[in-house]
Amino acid sequence: MVTAALRLDSADTAIYASVLTKSLSEALPPEYVTVERERSMSDRMRGRPGEVSRVEVHLGDQVMTLAVKNGRPVAEICREVRGVVLSRQVVPIQQWASALASALMDHAESNAQAAAALRRLVIGS
Repeated sequence: MVTAALRLDSADTAIYASVLTKSLSEALPPEYVTVERERSMSDRMRGRPGEVSRVEVHLGDQVMTLAVKNGRPVAEICREVRGVVLSRQVVPIQQWASALASALMDHAESNAQAAAALRRLVIGS
């Protein structure tokens, strides 16, 4: 179910990545996710937060990043120990979504807060 929720309507990968970054930023607790936003001048003048442009999910030593650059998704899976990136791999978004689902499920088995975030991501509430 997790993988299916992350892969919903992936025909247009740019829109999919944009929706997924927003969903992840809303579903996961702040200590697991870092969100970067792009704010236009109009956003700044009206006090709006801007569009989510990058989401970084930290699960143990795995850091999974999804960004939208120039209208295209860029997905990375990294191994990080004490702030040092040991490996970085750019992957297709479908592979990234599968790896994220697997990592979230593994993490949720030992962490109640991660389990609640996973439920919010899958059922949307």
